[in-house]
Amino acid sequence: FHDSSVIPDGAEISSYLFRDTPKRYFFVVEEDNTPLAVTVTPCDAPLEWKLSVQELPEEASGEGSEPLEQQKQQITNEEGTELFSYKGNDVEYFVSSSSPSGLYQLDLLSTEKDTHFKVYATTTPESDQPYPELPYDPRIDVTSLGRTTVTLAWKPSPTASLLKQPIQYCIVINKEHNFKSLCAVEAKLSSDDAFMMAPKPGLDFSPFDFAHFGFPSDNNSGKERGFLKSSSKFGRQTSSKPRVDLHKVCIGNKNIFTVSDLKPDTQYYFDMFAVNTNTNMSTAYVGTFARTKEEAKQKTVELKDGKVTDVFIKRKGAKFLRFAPVSSHQKVTFSVHSCLDDVQIQVRRDGKLLLSQNVEGVRQFQLRGKAKAKYLIRLKGSKKGASMLKILATTRPNKQSFPSLPEDTRIKAFDKLRTCSSVTVAWLGTQERNKFCIYKREVDDNYNEEQKKREQNQCLGPDTRKKSEKVLCKYFHSQNIQKAVTTETIRGLQPGKSYLLDVYVIGHGGHSVKYQGKLVKTRKFC
Repeated sequence: FHDSSVIPDGAEISSYLFRDTPKRYFFVVEEDNTPLAVTVTPCDAPLEWKLSVQELPEEASGEGSEPLEQQKQQITNEEGTELFSYKGNDVEYFVSSSSPSGLYQLDLLSTEKDTHFKVYATTTPESDQPYPELPYDPRIDVTSLGRTTVTLAWKPSPTASLLKQPIQYCIVINKEHNFKSLCAVEAKLSSDDAFMMAPKPGLDFSPFDFAHFGFPSDNNSGKERGFLKSSSKFGRQTSSKPRVDLHKVCIGNKNIFTVSDLKPDTQYYFDMFAVNTNTNMSTAYVGTFARTKEEAKQKTVELKDGKVTDVFIKRKGAKFLRFAPVSSHQKVTFSVHSCLDDVQIQVRRDGKLLLSQNVEGVRQFQLRGKAKAKYLIRLKGSKKGASMLKILATTRPNKQSFPSLPEDTRIKAFDKLRTCSSVTVAWLGTQERNKFCIYKREVDDNYNEEQKKREQNQCLGPDTRKKSEKVLCKYFHSQNIQKAVTTETIRGLQPGKSYLLDVYVIGHGGHSVKYQGKLVKTRKFC
């Protein structure tokens, strides 16, 4: 662990936080107009952190550790100018191309539990580039799906293909959720009760204690193909608890890999990390999930009344679901949210076909009920590629989890209202009052419709976006459907730049749906 309160320039440090015990770090920027980048990586618990700056005393200098120690003594009680703050478990960063000289102060706090984290600060971000860069399409593709195998493919990191730096890829497989950083994985791989045994503040640390904080030992033993069987090789075995079902394997610089020894008909989450083997620093690709094929007999998934179920269908594949309401009912409502391409839904009640439709986006179907009826739902995937969707069946009509959508989910941009620093857009709402959130992201000029389409997974909500990309959230509706339209001017943009705008509508159950993304460009000259 890094036990000094001074952060070195250009090196990633690892440290720990005890719950509700804040920690403060310092570093000096000696000259004005210095580039600055600070990256904080939470490991397994959300963090609150803020970066602030104070002027250096006139006679002070950053040379040696003594003057800095004295400066800290002078100003520990002063509050600096806050530059940035964040709360959450994303890998978040502060970047400035021109920062003033001063004593910079980083304050961190974990209110959830004892945890550890990583910090990286540099005044030469252009030349350092310690974190591997992601390709323009940072997703992992599931190229083949078997009963016990899943083949994954991904685009290489430009750090490897263009800059020729040594990059290796590490795959993480588990049954619970996707991970946002490799140190979150390593924390999970360590004993779940690690922090019960962690040393308390004020006590000496011993080398044995370090293992409890979830830092990996040098056991890169996942290189064999059947690695999912050998869980004893991952992490420590001191805990009497059952091992967490999470596995990591590093495979060198290949861009395709087959995961084997999986269980049939089981949903797995796959994460990919590009690791710079020189710096040992990593960047996460966009994780994915897939369900392995069932055994020869087609298994039917049981739907629970009012509960959203995630369904993955391979290209041209099909899934069967069953809904058997426990109580007598007059109507049954099926809500379907197709995340990518359209899917076909068929519903039979006691063998009789009631519904056969193609679904794109969000659709709701209301069917007449019947006492003790059983419903069989057949979902057929797209011919273009794998399909992901969410489905909800309920006999309670007010149990509405998905937000209502207008027929047209495009965002309209007003060309005549474009300026060098703003764009004005409009979109449609419905008669139902919903919350709408708009996000912006700067993209390259060569960003095209094809790339935009690749990123239009409608089921990814605002929680997957960076805080800095959020423009605003607002509620609106209109009883007159003709007037259910809202306009918004997005300001503070750069001249001659392209931006991707996304609107999310959030329903009462918290489930969100993304409108079609809109590519806009500010005027270059005004």
